[in-house]
Amino acid sequence: MVPHPAHPRPEHPAAQPDPRLFNADLAPTRKRNWGTYSVFALWMSDTHAISNYAFASSLFVLGLPAWEVFATLLVGITLVYFLMNRMGHAGHRTGVPYPVLARASWGVYGANIPALIRAIMAVAWYGIQTWLASTAVVLLALQVAPGLDAYDHNDLLGLSTLGWVAFLAMWGIQALLLTRGMEFIRKVQDFATGPVIWLVVLVLAVYLVVKSGGDISLTRSLTGLGVGDQVKESVIGVSLTVTTFLTLVLNYADFARFTPDHRSYRRGNLLGLPLNFTAFAVVAVLVTAGTISVYGEAIDNPVKVIQKIDNPVVTVIGALAFIIATIGINVVANFVSPAYDFANLAPRYLNFKRGGLITAVLAVLVMPWKLYSSALVIQYFLGGLGAFLGPLVAILLVDYFAVRRGRIDVDALFSADRAGAYHYRRGYNPKALVAFVPAAVVSAVIALLPALDAVAPFAWLVGMLVAGGLYLALSGRDTSGRPVPQEIVTSHAELVAAREEAAADGAAVGGSAAATPAPRPETAPAEQA
Repeated sequence: MVPHPAHPRPEHPAAQPDPRLFNADLAPTRKRNWGTYSVFALWMSDTHAISNYAFASSLFVLGLPAWEVFATLLVGITLVYFLMNRMGHAGHRTGVPYPVLARASWGVYGANIPALIRAIMAVAWYGIQTWLASTAVVLLALQVAPGLDAYDHNDLLGLSTLGWVAFLAMWGIQALLLTRGMEFIRKVQDFATGPVIWLVVLVLAVYLVVKSGGDISLTRSLTGLGVGDQVKESVIGVSLTVTTFLTLVLNYADFARFTPDHRSYRRGNLLGLPLNFTAFAVVAVLVTAGTISVYGEAIDNPVKVIQKIDNPVVTVIGALAFIIATIGINVVANFVSPAYDFANLAPRYLNFKRGGLITAVLAVLVMPWKLYSSALVIQYFLGGLGAFLGPLVAILLVDYFAVRRGRIDVDALFSADRAGAYHYRRGYNPKALVAFVPAAVVSAVIALLPALDAVAPFAWLVGMLVAGGLYLALSGRDTSGRPVPQEIVTSHAELVAAREEAAADGAAVGGSAAATPAPRPETAPAEQA
Protein backbone atom coordinates (compact mmCIF):
# COMPACT_ATOMS: atom_id res chain seq x y z
CA MET A 1 0.00 0.00 0.00
CA VAL A 2 1.19 3.56 -0.74
CA PRO A 3 1.02 5.60 2.49
CA HIS A 4 -1.13 8.71 2.43
CA PRO A 5 0.77 11.98 2.10
CA ALA A 6 1.36 14.02 5.22
CA HIS A 7 -1.54 16.23 6.17
CA PRO A 8 -1.11 20.00 5.86
CA ARG A 9 0.01 21.96 8.91
CA PRO A 10 -2.48 24.60 10.12
CA GLU A 11 -0.50 27.38 8.49
CA HIS A 12 -0.62 25.58 5.14
CA PRO A 13 -3.40 26.85 2.83
CA ALA A 14 -6.12 24.22 2.97
CA ALA A 15 -9.65 23.86 1.65
CA GLN A 16 -12.49 24.83 3.95
CA PRO A 17 -14.24 21.84 5.58
CA ASP A 18 -17.37 20.87 3.70
CA PRO A 19 -20.48 21.89 5.72
CA ARG A 20 -22.09 18.56 4.80
CA LEU A 21 -19.38 16.87 6.86
CA PHE A 22 -18.37 19.46 9.44
CA ASN A 23 -19.48 21.31 12.52
CA ALA A 24 -17.68 22.43 15.67
CA ASP A 25 -18.74 19.32 17.66
CA LEU A 26 -17.40 16.90 15.03
CA ALA A 27 -14.20 18.88 14.43
CA PRO A 28 -10.87 17.95 16.05
CA THR A 29 -11.08 19.14 19.65
CA ARG A 30 -8.88 21.81 21.21
CA LYS A 31 -10.24 21.20 24.74
CA ARG A 32 -8.14 18.36 26.11
CA ASN A 33 -8.93 18.33 29.82
CA TRP A 34 -9.87 14.68 30.45
CA GLY A 35 -6.95 13.62 32.63
CA THR A 36 -6.31 10.24 34.23
CA TYR A 37 -8.95 10.71 36.93
CA SER A 38 -11.65 11.71 34.42
CA VAL A 39 -11.00 8.56 32.37
CA PHE A 40 -11.00 6.51 35.59
CA ALA A 41 -14.31 8.11 36.62
CA LEU A 42 -15.67 7.35 33.15
CA TRP A 43 -15.09 3.65 33.78
CA MET A 44 -16.47 3.83 37.31
CA SER A 45 -19.66 5.27 35.82
CA ASP A 46 -19.91 2.44 33.30
CA THR A 47 -18.67 -0.62 35.22
CA HIS A 48 -20.71 0.05 38.37
CA ALA A 49 -23.83 -1.14 36.61
CA ILE A 50 -26.41 -3.51 38.03
CA SER A 51 -25.91 -5.64 34.90
CA ASN A 52 -22.16 -6.00 35.59
CA TYR A 53 -22.88 -6.74 39.25
CA ALA A 54 -25.41 -9.42 38.23
CA PHE A 55 -22.98 -10.90 35.66
CA ALA A 56 -20.23 -11.40 38.26
CA SER A 57 -22.75 -12.82 40.72
CA SER A 58 -24.21 -15.18 38.10
CA LEU A 59 -20.82 -16.80 37.49
CA PHE A 60 -20.55 -17.45 41.23
CA VAL A 61 -24.11 -18.80 41.48
CA LEU A 62 -23.49 -20.97 38.41
CA GLY A 63 -20.79 -22.81 40.32
CA LEU A 64 -17.45 -21.09 39.74
CA PRO A 65 -15.52 -20.62 43.01
CA ALA A 66 -15.13 -16.95 43.92
CA TRP A 67 -11.40 -16.88 43.08
CA GLU A 68 -12.15 -18.28 39.62
CA VAL A 69 -14.81 -15.64 39.03
CA PHE A 70 -12.23 -12.96 39.79
CA ALA A 71 -9.63 -14.59 37.50
CA THR A 72 -12.16 -14.97 34.67
CA LEU A 73 -13.25 -11.36 34.82
CA LEU A 74 -9.66 -10.13 35.14
CA VAL A 75 -8.62 -11.95 31.93
CA GLY A 76 -11.68 -10.66 30.06
CA ILE A 77 -11.31 -7.07 31.19
CA THR A 78 -7.58 -7.12 30.41
CA LEU A 79 -8.45 -7.93 26.79
CA VAL A 80 -10.91 -5.03 26.87
CA TYR A 81 -8.15 -2.81 28.29
CA PHE A 82 -5.90 -3.68 25.35
CA LEU A 83 -8.64 -2.88 22.80
CA MET A 84 -9.53 0.39 24.54
CA ASN A 85 -5.89 1.52 24.41
CA ARG A 86 -5.73 0.75 20.70
CA MET A 87 -8.89 2.71 19.92
CA GLY A 88 -7.85 5.41 22.37
CA HIS A 89 -4.62 5.92 20.43
CA ALA A 90 -6.58 6.79 17.28
CA GLY A 91 -9.06 9.01 19.11
CA HIS A 92 -6.38 10.91 21.01
CA ARG A 93 -4.16 11.57 18.00
CA THR A 94 -6.87 12.69 15.58
CA GLY A 95 -9.06 14.47 18.13
CA VAL A 96 -12.25 13.45 16.29
CA PRO A 97 -15.25 11.39 17.48
CA TYR A 98 -15.97 7.84 16.35
CA PRO A 99 -18.22 8.55 13.31
CA VAL A 100 -15.62 10.95 11.89
CA LEU A 101 -12.76 8.52 12.54
CA ALA A 102 -14.79 5.84 10.73
CA ARG A 103 -14.69 7.97 7.57
CA ALA A 104 -11.07 6.88 7.01
CA SER A 105 -12.10 3.25 6.53
CA TRP A 106 -15.74 3.56 5.39
CA GLY A 107 -15.66 6.77 3.33
CA VAL A 108 -16.89 10.23 4.24
CA TYR A 109 -20.53 9.20 3.69
CA GLY A 110 -20.16 5.45 4.24
CA ALA A 111 -19.23 6.10 7.89
CA ASN A 112 -22.93 6.68 8.55
CA ILE A 113 -23.45 2.90 8.26
CA PRO A 114 -21.41 1.87 11.33
CA ALA A 115 -22.48 5.07 13.11
CA LEU A 116 -26.19 4.27 12.72
CA ILE A 117 -25.71 0.65 13.83
CA ARG A 118 -24.09 1.93 17.02
CA ALA A 119 -26.75 4.63 17.43
CA ILE A 120 -29.69 2.21 17.14
CA MET A 121 -28.24 0.00 19.87
CA ALA A 122 -27.53 3.01 22.08
CA VAL A 123 -31.05 4.44 21.70
CA ALA A 124 -32.60 1.12 22.75
CA TRP A 125 -30.35 0.73 25.76
CA TYR A 126 -30.65 4.42 26.68
CA GLY A 127 -34.39 3.91 26.95
CA ILE A 128 -34.03 0.63 28.85
CA GLN A 129 -31.60 2.12 31.38
CA THR A 130 -33.85 5.17 31.85
CA TRP A 131 -36.81 2.89 32.51
CA LEU A 132 -34.80 0.72 34.93
CA ALA A 133 -33.83 3.86 36.84
CA SER A 134 -37.48 4.91 36.92
CA THR A 135 -38.36 1.66 38.73
CA ALA A 136 -36.03 2.80 41.51
CA VAL A 137 -37.86 6.15 41.50
CA VAL A 138 -41.16 4.27 41.96
CA LEU A 139 -39.64 2.31 44.85
CA LEU A 140 -38.41 5.55 46.40
CA ALA A 141 -41.78 7.30 45.93
CA LEU A 142 -43.71 4.44 47.54
CA GLN A 143 -41.30 4.38 50.47
CA VAL A 144 -41.68 8.12 51.07
CA ALA A 145 -45.44 8.35 50.28
CA PRO A 146 -47.19 4.94 50.54
CA GLY A 147 -50.48 6.54 49.41
CA LEU A 148 -49.07 6.72 45.86
CA ASP A 149 -49.59 2.95 45.62
CA ALA A 150 -53.10 3.69 44.33
CA TYR A 151 -51.54 5.06 41.11
CA ASP A 152 -49.29 2.03 40.56
CA HIS A 153 -51.85 -0.58 39.48
CA ASN A 154 -53.38 0.73 36.26
CA ASP A 155 -51.95 0.17 32.78
CA LEU A 156 -51.32 2.82 30.13
CA LEU A 157 -49.24 1.49 27.22
CA GLY A 158 -47.50 -0.88 29.61
CA LEU A 159 -46.81 1.49 32.52
CA SER A 160 -48.88 2.61 35.48
CA THR A 161 -49.58 6.28 36.09
CA LEU A 162 -46.87 6.36 38.73
CA GLY A 163 -44.55 4.48 36.37
CA TRP A 164 -45.09 7.07 33.63
CA VAL A 165 -44.46 9.97 36.01
CA ALA A 166 -41.24 8.32 37.24
CA PHE A 167 -40.07 7.47 33.72
CA LEU A 168 -40.74 10.96 32.34
CA ALA A 169 -39.09 12.51 35.39
CA MET A 170 -35.93 10.49 34.81
CA TRP A 171 -36.11 11.22 31.09
CA GLY A 172 -36.42 14.96 31.68
CA ILE A 173 -33.63 15.15 34.25
CA GLN A 174 -31.25 13.28 31.97
CA ALA A 175 -32.17 15.33 28.91
CA LEU A 176 -31.59 18.54 30.87
CA LEU A 177 -28.21 17.38 32.19
CA LEU A 178 -26.81 15.55 29.20
CA THR A 179 -27.45 18.16 26.53
CA ARG A 180 -25.21 20.67 28.29
CA GLY A 181 -22.13 19.32 26.55
CA MET A 182 -19.14 17.05 27.13
CA GLU A 183 -17.45 19.28 29.70
CA PHE A 184 -20.52 19.23 31.91
CA ILE A 185 -20.74 15.45 31.47
CA ARG A 186 -17.11 15.15 32.62
CA LYS A 187 -17.80 17.12 35.80
CA VAL A 188 -20.91 15.09 36.63
CA GLN A 189 -19.17 11.76 36.27
CA ASP A 190 -16.02 12.94 38.10
CA PHE A 191 -17.84 13.91 41.25
CA ALA A 192 -21.14 12.05 41.29
CA THR A 193 -21.96 9.06 39.10
CA GLY A 194 -18.58 7.31 39.39
CA PRO A 195 -17.88 7.09 43.13
CA VAL A 196 -21.43 6.97 44.56
CA ILE A 197 -22.26 3.33 43.81
CA TRP A 198 -18.96 2.18 45.32
CA LEU A 199 -20.07 3.54 48.70
CA VAL A 200 -23.36 1.63 48.56
CA VAL A 201 -21.99 -1.78 47.56
CA LEU A 202 -19.09 -1.52 50.04
CA VAL A 203 -21.52 -0.82 52.85
CA LEU A 204 -23.66 -3.76 51.70
CA ALA A 205 -20.60 -6.04 51.62
CA VAL A 206 -19.46 -5.05 55.10
CA TYR A 207 -23.01 -5.38 56.48
CA LEU A 208 -23.51 -8.90 55.06
CA VAL A 209 -20.04 -10.18 55.93
CA VAL A 210 -20.52 -9.07 59.53
CA LYS A 211 -24.10 -10.37 59.71
CA SER A 212 -23.01 -13.75 58.28
CA GLY A 213 -20.26 -14.02 60.88
CA GLY A 214 -17.67 -14.35 58.11
CA ASP A 215 -19.23 -17.58 56.85
CA ILE A 216 -18.20 -16.93 53.24
CA SER A 217 -16.00 -19.26 51.18
CA LEU A 218 -13.93 -18.03 48.24
CA THR A 219 -12.84 -21.51 47.14
CA ARG A 220 -16.03 -23.60 47.27
CA SER A 221 -18.31 -24.17 44.26
CA LEU A 222 -21.95 -23.59 45.17
CA THR A 223 -23.16 -26.23 42.73
CA GLY A 224 -20.27 -28.70 42.84
CA LEU A 225 -19.35 -27.88 39.25
CA GLY A 226 -16.63 -30.19 37.89
CA VAL A 227 -13.20 -28.95 36.81
CA GLY A 228 -13.95 -29.38 33.11
CA ASP A 229 -17.22 -27.46 33.37
CA GLN A 230 -15.50 -24.76 35.40
CA VAL A 231 -12.92 -24.25 32.64
CA LYS A 232 -15.68 -24.13 30.02
CA GLU A 233 -17.72 -21.56 31.95
CA SER A 234 -14.60 -19.49 32.63
CA VAL A 235 -13.74 -19.28 28.93
CA ILE A 236 -17.33 -18.28 28.15
CA GLY A 237 -17.14 -15.70 30.95
CA VAL A 238 -14.00 -14.17 29.43
CA SER A 239 -15.69 -13.87 26.05
CA LEU A 240 -18.91 -12.39 27.45
CA THR A 241 -16.89 -9.82 29.39
CA VAL A 242 -15.36 -8.60 26.12
CA THR A 243 -18.75 -8.64 24.42
CA THR A 244 -20.19 -6.41 27.15
CA PHE A 245 -17.64 -3.68 26.44
CA LEU A 246 -17.44 -3.87 22.63
CA THR A 247 -19.93 -1.01 22.22
CA LEU A 248 -17.59 1.29 24.12
CA VAL A 249 -14.50 -0.06 22.36
CA LEU A 250 -16.15 0.99 19.11
CA ASN A 251 -16.78 4.60 20.14
CA TYR A 252 -13.98 5.11 22.67
CA ALA A 253 -12.55 7.82 20.42
CA ASP A 254 -15.49 9.96 21.61
CA PHE A 255 -13.73 10.20 24.99
CA ALA A 256 -10.04 9.67 24.26
CA ARG A 257 -10.10 12.68 21.93
CA PHE A 258 -10.29 14.92 25.01
CA THR A 259 -7.17 13.51 26.74
CA PRO A 260 -4.04 15.73 26.79
CA ASP A 261 -1.56 12.87 26.26
CA HIS A 262 -1.35 9.13 25.73
CA ARG A 263 -0.56 8.48 29.39
CA SER A 264 -3.89 9.94 30.54
CA TYR A 265 -6.14 7.45 28.77
CA ARG A 266 -3.79 4.52 29.36
CA ARG A 267 -3.53 5.12 33.10
CA GLY A 268 -7.24 5.92 33.36
CA ASN A 269 -8.02 2.69 31.49
CA LEU A 270 -5.72 0.69 33.76
CA LEU A 271 -7.29 2.05 36.94
CA GLY A 272 -10.84 1.90 35.65
CA LEU A 273 -10.83 -1.46 33.86
CA PRO A 274 -8.55 -4.26 35.17
CA LEU A 275 -8.28 -2.80 38.68
CA ASN A 276 -11.66 -1.18 39.31
CA PHE A 277 -13.80 -3.67 37.39
CA THR A 278 -12.23 -6.67 39.13
CA ALA A 279 -12.51 -5.00 42.54
CA PHE A 280 -16.18 -4.30 41.89
CA ALA A 281 -16.65 -7.97 40.96
CA VAL A 282 -15.02 -9.00 44.25
CA VAL A 283 -17.50 -6.89 46.20
CA ALA A 284 -20.45 -8.18 44.12
CA VAL A 285 -19.50 -11.80 44.84
CA LEU A 286 -19.00 -11.05 48.55
CA VAL A 287 -22.46 -9.49 48.75
CA THR A 288 -24.03 -12.41 46.87
CA ALA A 289 -22.26 -14.96 49.07
CA GLY A 290 -23.40 -12.98 52.10
CA THR A 291 -27.05 -13.16 50.99
CA ILE A 292 -26.79 -16.95 50.91
CA SER A 293 -25.65 -17.06 54.54
CA VAL A 294 -27.99 -14.34 55.80
CA TYR A 295 -31.16 -14.84 53.73
CA GLY A 296 -30.77 -18.43 52.57
CA GLU A 297 -30.78 -17.55 48.87
CA ALA A 298 -28.41 -16.02 46.33
CA ILE A 299 -29.61 -12.52 45.43
CA ASP A 300 -27.78 -11.10 42.40
CA ASN A 301 -29.51 -7.70 42.33
CA PRO A 302 -28.27 -5.08 44.83
CA VAL A 303 -31.64 -3.26 44.75
CA LYS A 304 -33.35 -6.44 45.99
CA VAL A 305 -30.69 -6.80 48.69
CA ILE A 306 -31.52 -3.30 49.88
CA GLN A 307 -35.22 -4.18 49.93
CA LYS A 308 -34.43 -7.28 52.03
CA ILE A 309 -32.83 -5.11 54.71
CA ASP A 310 -36.29 -3.51 55.11
CA ASN A 311 -35.12 -0.18 56.49
CA PRO A 312 -36.74 3.01 55.09
CA VAL A 313 -33.53 5.04 55.36
CA VAL A 314 -31.49 2.32 53.64
CA THR A 315 -34.13 2.00 50.91
CA VAL A 316 -34.16 5.74 50.20
CA ILE A 317 -30.36 6.05 50.14
CA GLY A 318 -29.98 2.92 48.01
CA ALA A 319 -32.64 3.99 45.52
CA LEU A 320 -31.06 7.43 45.13
CA ALA A 321 -27.63 5.85 44.63
CA PHE A 322 -28.82 3.54 41.86
CA ILE A 323 -30.71 6.36 40.18
CA ILE A 324 -27.49 8.40 40.07
CA ALA A 325 -25.50 5.36 38.92
CA THR A 326 -27.92 4.65 36.08
CA ILE A 327 -27.59 8.23 34.85
CA GLY A 328 -23.82 7.67 34.79
CA ILE A 329 -24.15 4.49 32.77
CA ASN A 330 -26.46 6.18 30.29
CA VAL A 331 -24.01 9.06 29.87
CA VAL A 332 -21.07 6.84 29.05
CA ALA A 333 -22.57 3.94 27.15
CA ASN A 334 -25.79 5.20 25.62
CA PHE A 335 -25.87 8.97 25.16
CA VAL A 336 -22.54 10.34 23.94
CA SER A 337 -22.22 7.95 21.00
CA PRO A 338 -25.65 8.48 19.37
CA ALA A 339 -25.40 12.23 19.97
CA TYR A 340 -22.30 12.26 17.75
CA ASP A 341 -23.69 9.59 15.41
CA PHE A 342 -26.87 11.53 14.62
CA ALA A 343 -24.89 14.76 14.29
CA ASN A 344 -22.73 12.98 11.71
CA LEU A 345 -25.82 12.35 9.52
CA ALA A 346 -26.38 16.04 8.81
CA PRO A 347 -23.67 18.19 10.45
CA ARG A 348 -25.05 21.36 8.87
CA TYR A 349 -28.27 20.99 10.87
CA LEU A 350 -27.43 18.66 13.76
CA ASN A 351 -24.84 19.23 16.47
CA PHE A 352 -24.07 17.25 19.64
CA LYS A 353 -26.97 18.80 21.59
CA ARG A 354 -29.55 18.18 18.85
CA GLY A 355 -28.25 14.66 18.29
CA GLY A 356 -28.68 14.07 22.01
CA LEU A 357 -32.26 15.34 21.94
CA ILE A 358 -33.04 12.98 19.04
CA THR A 359 -31.62 10.14 21.14
CA ALA A 360 -33.79 11.10 24.11
CA VAL A 361 -37.00 11.38 22.05
CA LEU A 362 -36.44 8.06 20.25
CA ALA A 363 -35.74 6.40 23.62
CA VAL A 364 -39.36 7.16 24.62
CA LEU A 365 -40.89 6.15 21.29
CA VAL A 366 -39.35 2.64 21.38
CA MET A 367 -41.21 1.99 24.69
CA PRO A 368 -38.16 0.39 26.35
CA TRP A 369 -40.18 -1.49 29.00
CA LYS A 370 -41.67 -3.56 26.20
CA LEU A 371 -38.26 -4.16 24.62
CA TYR A 372 -36.79 -5.30 27.93
CA SER A 373 -39.74 -7.55 28.77
CA SER A 374 -39.44 -9.42 25.46
CA ALA A 375 -36.68 -12.01 25.45
CA LEU A 376 -37.29 -12.45 21.71
CA VAL A 377 -36.60 -8.77 20.99
CA ILE A 378 -33.50 -8.72 23.17
CA GLN A 379 -32.13 -11.87 21.56
CA TYR A 380 -32.90 -11.24 17.90
CA PHE A 381 -32.84 -7.46 17.59
CA LEU A 382 -30.29 -6.22 20.08
CA GLY A 383 -28.39 -9.52 20.06
CA GLY A 384 -28.22 -9.47 16.26
CA LEU A 385 -26.98 -5.89 16.18
CA GLY A 386 -24.45 -6.76 18.87
CA ALA A 387 -23.01 -9.43 16.59
CA PHE A 388 -22.00 -6.62 14.21
CA LEU A 389 -19.76 -4.96 16.79
CA GLY A 390 -16.78 -7.30 16.35
CA PRO A 391 -16.56 -6.69 12.58
CA LEU A 392 -16.93 -2.91 13.04
CA VAL A 393 -14.16 -2.78 15.65
CA ALA A 394 -11.88 -4.93 13.49
CA ILE A 395 -12.25 -2.74 10.38
CA LEU A 396 -11.46 0.47 12.31
CA LEU A 397 -8.41 -0.95 14.08
CA VAL A 398 -7.00 -2.81 11.07
CA ASP A 399 -7.38 0.30 8.92
CA TYR A 400 -5.69 2.58 11.45
CA PHE A 401 -2.82 0.35 12.60
CA ALA A 402 -2.10 -2.10 9.77
CA VAL A 403 -3.22 -0.33 6.59
CA ARG A 404 -2.32 3.30 7.41
CA ARG A 405 0.12 2.90 10.32
CA GLY A 406 -1.66 5.78 12.04
CA ARG A 407 -1.13 8.25 9.20
CA ILE A 408 -4.49 10.01 8.96
CA ASP A 409 -5.16 13.14 6.93
CA VAL A 410 -7.63 14.76 9.32
CA ASP A 411 -8.59 17.53 6.89
CA ALA A 412 -9.54 14.92 4.29
CA LEU A 413 -12.06 13.50 6.79
CA PHE A 414 -14.06 16.69 6.26
CA SER A 415 -13.66 16.89 2.48
CA ALA A 416 -16.33 15.86 -0.04
CA ASP A 417 -13.91 16.41 -2.93
CA ARG A 418 -13.91 13.41 -5.28
CA ALA A 419 -10.13 13.47 -5.20
CA GLY A 420 -10.11 13.35 -1.40
CA ALA A 421 -8.25 10.56 0.38
CA TYR A 422 -11.45 9.16 1.92
CA HIS A 423 -14.00 9.81 -0.82
CA TYR A 424 -13.41 6.39 -2.42
CA ARG A 425 -16.46 5.67 -4.62
CA ARG A 426 -19.17 8.31 -4.18
CA GLY A 427 -18.14 8.69 -0.56
CA TYR A 428 -18.30 4.95 0.24
CA ASN A 429 -15.42 2.49 0.56
CA PRO A 430 -16.47 -0.77 -1.16
CA LYS A 431 -13.67 -2.67 0.62
CA ALA A 432 -15.19 -1.92 4.03
CA LEU A 433 -18.61 -3.11 2.85
CA VAL A 434 -17.17 -6.29 1.30
CA ALA A 435 -15.33 -7.06 4.54
CA PHE A 436 -18.23 -6.19 6.82
CA VAL A 437 -21.24 -7.88 5.22
CA PRO A 438 -20.05 -11.53 5.21
CA ALA A 439 -18.43 -11.11 8.64
CA ALA A 440 -21.64 -9.64 10.08
CA VAL A 441 -23.75 -12.42 8.54
CA VAL A 442 -21.49 -15.16 9.94
CA SER A 443 -21.38 -13.47 13.34
CA ALA A 444 -25.16 -12.99 13.48
CA VAL A 445 -25.84 -16.61 12.45
CA ILE A 446 -23.53 -17.86 15.20
CA ALA A 447 -25.14 -15.53 17.74
CA LEU A 448 -28.77 -16.27 16.88
CA LEU A 449 -29.03 -19.83 15.52
CA PRO A 450 -30.16 -22.17 18.36
CA ALA A 451 -28.10 -25.04 16.97
CA LEU A 452 -24.96 -22.97 17.55
CA ASP A 453 -25.69 -22.02 21.16
CA ALA A 454 -22.44 -23.61 22.33
CA VAL A 455 -20.32 -21.15 20.33
CA ALA A 456 -22.68 -18.16 20.42
CA PRO A 457 -20.64 -16.33 23.11
CA PHE A 458 -17.73 -16.20 20.63
CA ALA A 459 -19.67 -14.71 17.71
CA TRP A 460 -17.93 -11.34 18.15
CA LEU A 461 -14.51 -12.97 17.87
CA VAL A 462 -15.38 -14.86 14.67
CA GLY A 463 -16.82 -11.68 13.16
CA MET A 464 -13.76 -9.71 14.17
CA LEU A 465 -11.34 -12.22 12.62
CA VAL A 466 -13.32 -12.54 9.38
CA ALA A 467 -13.82 -8.79 8.90
CA GLY A 468 -10.27 -7.88 9.90
CA GLY A 469 -8.78 -10.54 7.64
CA LEU A 470 -10.90 -9.60 4.64
CA TYR A 471 -10.29 -5.88 5.04
CA LEU A 472 -6.53 -6.39 5.34
CA ALA A 473 -6.47 -8.66 2.29
CA LEU A 474 -8.43 -6.15 0.22
CA SER A 475 -6.62 -3.00 1.38
CA GLY A 476 -3.06 -4.22 1.79
CA ARG A 477 -0.70 -3.74 4.69
CA ASP A 478 1.69 -0.82 5.08
CA THR A 479 5.01 -2.70 4.88
CA SER A 480 7.23 0.37 5.24
CA GLY A 481 8.19 -0.63 8.77
CA ARG A 482 7.60 2.90 10.04
CA PRO A 483 6.34 3.21 13.63
CA VAL A 484 2.85 4.50 14.31
CA PRO A 485 3.23 8.24 15.09
CA GLN A 486 2.49 9.48 18.61
CA GLU A 487 2.03 13.22 18.15
CA ILE A 488 -1.39 14.85 17.89
CA VAL A 489 -2.43 15.39 14.26
CA THR A 490 -2.79 19.07 13.47
CA SER A 491 -5.36 20.24 10.94
CA HIS A 492 -6.94 23.23 9.27
CA ALA A 493 -10.39 21.96 10.35
CA GLU A 494 -9.36 22.38 13.97
CA LEU A 495 -8.61 26.07 13.47
CA VAL A 496 -11.85 26.62 11.55
CA ALA A 497 -13.82 25.15 14.45
CA ALA A 498 -11.89 27.26 16.95
CA ARG A 499 -12.67 30.43 14.98
CA GLU A 500 -16.36 29.50 14.77
CA GLU A 501 -16.49 28.95 18.53
CA ALA A 502 -14.66 32.21 19.17
CA ALA A 503 -17.09 34.04 16.88
CA ALA A 504 -20.07 32.50 18.66
CA ASP A 505 -18.63 33.40 22.07
CA GLY A 506 -17.87 36.92 20.89
CA ALA A 507 -21.40 37.37 19.59
CA ALA A 508 -22.82 36.10 22.88
CA VAL A 509 -20.91 38.66 24.97
CA GLY A 510 -20.75 41.42 22.38
CA GLY A 511 -17.05 40.87 21.86
CA SER A 512 -14.91 40.45 18.77
CA ALA A 513 -15.57 37.48 16.53
CA ALA A 514 -11.90 37.33 15.69
CA ALA A 515 -10.76 36.30 19.13
CA THR A 516 -7.61 34.22 19.01
CA PRO A 517 -8.04 30.72 20.47
CA ALA A 518 -5.70 29.47 23.14
CA PRO A 519 -2.96 27.11 21.93
CA ARG A 520 -3.78 23.42 22.07
CA PRO A 521 -1.52 21.16 24.15
CA GLU A 522 0.71 18.85 22.17
CA THR A 523 1.78 15.32 22.89
CA ALA A 524 5.53 14.85 22.99
CA PRO A 525 6.57 13.09 19.76
CA ALA A 526 9.07 10.98 21.68
CA GLU A 527 6.40 9.39 23.89
CA GLN A 528 6.20 5.67 23.25
CA ALA A 529 3.06 3.60 22.75
